[in-house]
Amino acid sequence: MTKSELITTISDKCPTMSKKQVEFIVNNVFTSIKSALVNDEKVEIRGFGSFKVRKKPSKQVRNPKTGERMMIGESSVPCFRPGKEIKEELIKK
Repeated sequence: MTKSELITTISDKCPTMSKKQVEFIVNNVFTSIKSALVNDEKVEIRGFGSFKVRKKPSKQVRNPKTGERMMIGESSVPCFRPGKEIKEELIKK
């Protein structure tokens, strides 16, 4: 599902809200999640799941083209962990 499909689905379920209002809300939710992750905060949505940032340590790798060894620096990676309800729904499927 894309963001525009999400907006359409929500606006279909809430006929009292315009598509622009739904788009504004969805964009603000995503912006809030992004800014929390940038600030190394965990975002937990009960019944859905949680987002957090994991730190990947630096490591030595080999360039497959040249065979040269090089270091890749530490990085931060966003992670999503589904909630219990989503896991149970997927098991039923």
